[in-house]
Amino acid sequence: MTHPSPTRRATLAALAASLLPAWTSAARAAPANDTGWKPGKPEFIVPSGAGAALDAAARKLTELLTREGLAEGFVVSNRSGAHSIQALDILQRQPGNANLLMTLSSGYVTSVAQGALPPRLQAFTPLATLFREFTTVVVRADSPIQNAQDLVAALRRDPGGLSIGIATTLGNHIHLGIAQPLKQAGVPIQGLRIVPYKSSAESMTALAGGHLDVVSATTPNLLPYLQANRVRVIAIAADERLGGAFANAPTWKEQGIDYVSQAFQGVMTTAGITPAQKAYWVQALQHVTQLPDWQAFVALNQWKPQFLGPEATQASVQRQIVQTRALLAELGLQDAPEQIQAQARP
Repeated sequence: MTHPSPTRRATLAALAASLLPAWTSAARAAPANDTGWKPGKPEFIVPSGAGAALDAAARKLTELLTREGLAEGFVVSNRSGAHSIQALDILQRQPGNANLLMTLSSGYVTSVAQGALPPRLQAFTPLATLFREFTTVVVRADSPIQNAQDLVAALRRDPGGLSIGIATTLGNHIHLGIAQPLKQAGVPIQGLRIVPYKSSAESMTALAGGHLDVVSATTPNLLPYLQANRVRVIAIAADERLGGAFANAPTWKEQGIDYVSQAFQGVMTTAGITPAQKAYWVQALQHVTQLPDWQAFVALNQWKPQFLGPEATQASVQRQIVQTRALLAELGLQDAPEQIQAQARP
């Protein structure tokens, strides 16, 4: 029996090493389904209008789940409305239907904290947290407001002097993303002129068209306007400056206001699903979030990856509800559900 020469052995070892990453990647691309269940004809409910950040994330997620053979092909349904009540009602009426997924976000946290959701609309199964997102405050490029100091000074003089667009409801994380730092800066925030829209895509369109003075929104909604030099970012609620198109956008902290948002996006499904169904979706979501396409998408939108499983997500949601209740009480926004009827756009 002949043995390969040392040179030949070295060559074979190098070849095996070069193939290992590709083999490992291929194995990750087809995760074994050891749960005994697979979805059929799934639907993904998005509690916002088309084109918004929630919608963009849901459509990318479902695209990759389908491409990876983890679902047959999703129907994505946009159900915008105050406090996501319409979307949550769909979830509540189909307990045990693991083919029905929905975005879980900070909007749910603030709705519960406000007391806007009855207990029946709080019954669901959290599956995962996917990433953190950051609220920004933006004006048109030709606005006389150049920075956070200018904005604070204008609103101290006249809290209702500027129209401020948010999505989708008063008291949510987009609203708090501008109200809290302004309050910390000494602005009487109860006098702010807040204008709710069905999505941040709509509020940004209104800003660009001259119908609003200021918008609070998350980063993805700004990208096309920022790249076209049509808007200026006044402040971003991140721990430190972001990259890409936001490299020149200052944080609240560096402008002397110690505020960072805790906004997030994740996925939930109906109550009453089986352990096998829950395990399947958790494995599928964890797999997709490791794909280069997903990671590039998250980076493009200047989100921060953060995968948490069902139990950690549930604990985080409950913790944020408690913190948000205290914040809403301090800001005088506990009656926001009633204010919506008076202030929401027709």
